[in-house]
Parts: sequence; C-alpha cells; structure tokens
Amino acid sequence: MGMTLAEKILAAKSNKKNLIPGEFIEASIDVALGNDITAPLAIKEFERTKTSDVWDRSRIVLVADHFTPNKDIKSAIQSKVLRDFARKYNIIHFFDTGRVGIEHVLLPEQGLVLPGDLVIGADSHTCTYGALGAFATGVGSTDLAASFITGKVWLKVPESMRFIYFGKRNPWVSGKDLILYTIGKIGVDGATYKAMYFTGQAVKELSMADRFTMSNMAIEAGGKAGLFDVDKKTQEYIKKRAKRDYKVYTGDEDASYCDTIEIDVSGIEPQVAKPHLPENTVNVREIGNIAIDQAVIGSCTNGRLEDLRIAAKIFKGRKVNKNVRVIILPGTQEICKQAVKEGLVEIFLDAGVAFSTPTCGPCLGGHMGILAPGERAISTTNRNFVGRMGHIQSEVYLAGVAVAAASAVAGKIVHPDDI
Repeated sequence: MGMTLAEKILAAKSNKKNLIPGEFIEASIDVALGNDITAPLAIKEFERTKTSDVWDRSRIVLVADHFTPNKDIKSAIQSKVLRDFARKYNIIHFFDTGRVGIEHVLLPEQGLVLPGDLVIGADSHTCTYGALGAFATGVGSTDLAASFITGKVWLKVPESMRFIYFGKRNPWVSGKDLILYTIGKIGVDGATYKAMYFTGQAVKELSMADRFTMSNMAIEAGGKAGLFDVDKKTQEYIKKRAKRDYKVYTGDEDASYCDTIEIDVSGIEPQVAKPHLPENTVNVREIGNIAIDQAVIGSCTNGRLEDLRIAAKIFKGRKVNKNVRVIILPGTQEICKQAVKEGLVEIFLDAGVAFSTPTCGPCLGGHMGILAPGERAISTTNRNFVGRMGHIQSEVYLAGVAVAAASAVAGKIVHPDDI
C-alpha cells in the first residue's frame, strides 16, 4: 500500500520506509516557531532544564506578532522574554516591531518554510505552511521547549482525508469561501487529527494566497495539517525566496484515505460563517439583514497583498459606512510597503479605513479593534468563537475579503455585487 503526502514527509523525517496511521514516531523537525504569547512559556521550560545551548539557532523562529506594538506592561514583558532569549542564544530569525509580520504570512515570505519540511509551531494555525507541500502543525509550548533542545518532536501519524474540488469558481469566490464551505459541510470536528489533503482541478487554479488561506483553516475543522501538492505555482512562489535546499514529496496513487469528499465549486457562492463557530456557514445572500459595527480585513488568513488588492478594488471611489469602523492589517512590512507603492493605502485612507502595522491584534481580541457588548463585526480572520474579538456579548461573522469590504461600505453584510 502506498503512502499519502503527509505520510511520505513524516516517514522521511523519522527515517522510516513506511508508516501507517496511528503509529507514534519521533521525527526531526526543520523549523520550530514561537510567538510572543506561546514562546515565553517554552523559554521558561527550556531555561529550567539548564540546557547550555539551543538545537539550531538558524531553525528556531521567534515572532512578536500578537501584541505588536506592545499594548501594555504584560505584553511588553512577554516580548522582552523573546528579545532576551534571542540575544542570549543568537537566534537568527527573531522578528520584532518594525520588522515583524504576522507569523504565518511572514515565514513563507521570508523563505523560512519550504516544501517537504516538518514544521512545528506553538500556534494552532501553523498548518498554514501545508500550502507549500510541508507537514506543518501546531504544538504546545512544552513540546516547543523540547524541540529547542532536541530538534525533534513526537507525533501520532494522522489518517488523511482527501478533498477533491472541481468545476469553475463563481465571481468573488476565493479560497476563504472554499474552506468555509468545506468546514460547513464536515463540521468543526469533521477532520479531527486528520491530515486534510486538498486537490482537484479547481485547487490547481487557486493562487498561493488562496491556498495559504485554506491550509490555515484546516485546524478549524480539527485537522492536524492541511496539505497541497507542490506544482508550478508553488515553485514560482518559492524560487525567489528559498534560502536552503528542499525536497518535494508526492503521495502515491495507491495511497489510502480514510475519506474522500468531492466538491463542485461552481455551486458555491461567497460564504459567511455566523456566530459562534466557523461551521455555521451560509451563502452571503441568505444571511438576512445583519448590520455591522466593525470590519476587520487581514490576519494570517487574509492579510496578503492579493487580499489588499481585492479590498482596494471594492473601496476605490467609495466611503466606509458612517456607522462602521474598518481596520486593515497587512500581513508583513513588505506587504505594507508594496501596498503603499501601489496606491492601495491611499485608497483605504480616502475611504475612511484605519490602516495598521502588521499585527494579530484584533483577531484574538488582543488589541486594536476590541468589540463592546452588543457589537457585531465581519472579519476575514479564522475564528468567531464567543468573545473571540472582545466582549462575550459581541458577535463575529467570518467572510472573505470581498464580502467584508462590501459590507463595510453597505453597513450590513452583503454580496460584493450588491453595493
């Protein structure tokens, strides 16, 4: 029996010829990632072991992105823990205010994650890098601490679910809509501890930005990883970014999948996930008359340059509704710079948008866009749990960039064609 893409990568990293789902392995990692919330816990555990040095100062990545810039004394202390650790052990890839980006946008942009890698991160959306044909998954802070010492991680080999997308996408339908539709179809626990493998002709036509978005939200269906094959688009993306060698793996034709789900994308319209779970999805025109107080465009899910261009297309020559606050969060400094160069930021400012430095801030209810009781937001982020963006009596509706921008103009949730 052949192996899936996920099994191929994990077999290589654990020096095994074959693997079967459910098997426990110890595997060598290529990248270990921590941020300003999760890494301080890992660093505390690392220091407690009295280990004299880290496993590999070039393979540890620390990103102070969740409370960037620091919002209070506690967040400043968290970031200082990262700074001190990075200086003490000469960590090469440490990103702080002014150089920082949202981690899951930043690492691919910097060429720090590559096809065939095994990447762990103390952040659940580490699965984003599966868009590059890497096995990437979130771990706890103690697992991250162990990886700082050993360069290894233990894993249970997941079963793989295959999602085959076919047909022609409708206007305004993006990778965000495909993954929201998929989560709506299988539920937030539909892929628990499974490797979600995205394939099919419709997937091959997706941009890298759309693929990153889909892999990012695999965790919202319970997935352990969300993987795409490496194709010409992938190679084009990484050839100007890769800073080291890499190996492309391909699943075998006779590989075994625990389930195969086929989805005709021609029947999918722009999606909205209603509170308080990403599985509560409906077509945007089925949402009803839902007024909004805030729109957030950005995050590790939709903060790439392509996303900002879509938002600018909607906002150009229009004004944000007087009852709506809009925050746009570029994924990295480079994206911010290019958005300025292309005139996108001027469009946003003319429309009445607040344009931010790269930060995870509002996505986790951290800062810069906290909701008060009774307020409602539409957001391109990845979670809409109770209290996710502020008060427990606030509401978050998830959508793609086009719907979020159009809704900001209309003052209520609408299809982009309806403004």
